[in-house]
Amino acid sequence: MELDIIGPMSVFAAVNNMKDRLYPGYEIELITSEQSRVIAGSLGFPLPAHRHYREVSGGVDTLLVVGGTGPLTARNASVLQWLREMASQVRRLGSVCTGSFLLAEAGLLNGRRATTHWALTRELALRYPQVIVDPNPIWVQDGHIYTSAGVTAGMDLALWFVEEDHGNAVALAVAKELVLFLRRPGGQAQFSASLSVQASGLKPLLELQVWIRENLHRNLSIETLAARTAMSPRNFARVFVRELGITPARYIEQIRLETARHQLEQTENGLEEIASSCGFGSAELMRRTFLRSLEITPGRYRDHFGPSSMKKSTNGNDL
Repeated sequence: MELDIIGPMSVFAAVNNMKDRLYPGYEIELITSEQSRVIAGSLGFPLPAHRHYREVSGGVDTLLVVGGTGPLTARNASVLQWLREMASQVRRLGSVCTGSFLLAEAGLLNGRRATTHWALTRELALRYPQVIVDPNPIWVQDGHIYTSAGVTAGMDLALWFVEEDHGNAVALAVAKELVLFLRRPGGQAQFSASLSVQASGLKPLLELQVWIRENLHRNLSIETLAARTAMSPRNFARVFVRELGITPARYIEQIRLETARHQLEQTENGLEEIASSCGFGSAELMRRTFLRSLEITPGRYRDHFGPSSMKKSTNGNDL
């Protein structure tokens, strides 16, 4: 739970600490429902809060409810009523990880799209059927209410708040300062295709993962992949989706995207060369995939995270 709190706070603090800042910073406060004003962290690091929630009644621009185990069982009527009152006053109301359960319990997510940690999306949907739960995105915005996925997704959401408030250039500077991927879009999947395949216990699929990465330039048809696993195409497609929760075509696209991103970050190879080696067929097809998945072109991605970007950052010329 500590990272749910410290992560977003670090993003806002990085804005405040930027040199030659010409824009307003953030006044950051940690609020708790504990009478002692001390939050007992799950890792054994207690965090002192600035104020008790009853001492806060207005003047709040952005309220972010963090996760942990507490929101899963919270039934404090006073806290829920306070959240409902604050929701009508603040410009932005958000949650990190399981904080979405507290917003849902207060009825603030009824009829809205929302997300949470991927392992708890099913439980959120079962408990609160009026919430439109989307298990895939890193974060979701519906009106002035934002919900984010597990742990580090809270930093992605905070970075988006910075971009909303101060623009892309400031968000980029903060991302580089904290060594974050600049604004992972809300629609990006919560975990990579590489991690998803490793979640399968089937050895043929684990071996197929290695083979796919080594053969991205090939025509990776269902028939080809099925033959590698000694299955019929129909059975292979069914087993793949059952084990990984993603179609083979979508998985291959994500692996190609991850590999292309790595080459853009680490090499000076041209876009056509990268597109060919990753199996996109052309730089234009790779560009469309980047825009659809990351909302950024390959060229702009390289400008932000490629070798030349790192040189600028080292020389202090990126701000």
